[in-house]
Amino acid sequence: MVIKGALIVGTMTWGQWGKDLPIDTMSRLIEYVYEKKLNTFDHADIYGGYTTEQSFGKALKQSGLSREKVNFISKCGIMYPTENNSFRVKHYDYGAHHIRNSVENSLRNLQTDYLDCLLLHRPSPLMDPIEISEILETLLEEKKILRFGFSNFLPHQMDCFPLSNAFANQIEFSLNHNDSMNNGTLNYHLKHHIASMAWSPLGSYFKIRDIKKHRIEKILKPLTHKYNATEAQLLLAWIYKIPQKIIPVIGSTDIHRIDHLIQAHQINLDIQDWFLMYEANNGHPVA
Repeated sequence: MVIKGALIVGTMTWGQWGKDLPIDTMSRLIEYVYEKKLNTFDHADIYGGYTTEQSFGKALKQSGLSREKVNFISKCGIMYPTENNSFRVKHYDYGAHHIRNSVENSLRNLQTDYLDCLLLHRPSPLMDPIEISEILETLLEEKKILRFGFSNFLPHQMDCFPLSNAFANQIEFSLNHNDSMNNGTLNYHLKHHIASMAWSPLGSYFKIRDIKKHRIEKILKPLTHKYNATEAQLLLAWIYKIPQKIIPVIGSTDIHRIDHLIQAHQINLDIQDWFLMYEANNGHPVA
């Protein structure tokens, strides 16, 4: 699995959980990001209340873009109550039967024979690593998935699984949410050759106005002039500076914003500017 470009395209807001894009619009967006040399699309079975993968599959077919030119990541494990199922509570299911069903549904909805990577969406207190490993191995042998990985897992949770085919761990990571640098997660990825993917890479900066936002804004404003960049680009550049080569998963459906965020990879932050941003978020100097 080769991820082209410095970003992964997240589809969570493409469907009913966000913009609810018509198939035609979704198809054009797929074509556009591919023309921008982005080839990896991040899905989950639950997105859009279990509807977004099906819409995306139709859109990809309409685009005429060959399946072999793109990567599909999908996730399973979260059981999300909707009007179309009888779940009484949001919960996790990592039984072999559910994992297989989830993969089969994703393949059918995405109109493909294989997933490039299947991620376990969130760790469950009831997951049985032996049962999970066995069904993953079977799906790998059947070539219904080419790689597997994790999402929101900590090192001790990944340690329960054989890692020879583990491709990635997708974690919440941004300037605002940087615990993974200090709790061993990113170092674990590096040691075991596991790709680091970051969901919500812009953090809460554009969502919440608080003291932390004020501190960061005070640092970012002069840096936008120094680097001829926007605040969003600098927030991604801060991530790109980290040696583990973290790949942000961006959720925008706006082609101009996507274009804009792609350019962030070209910014090489000065080490002191990186620490100024880090200090502004944390509210104190490093020790």
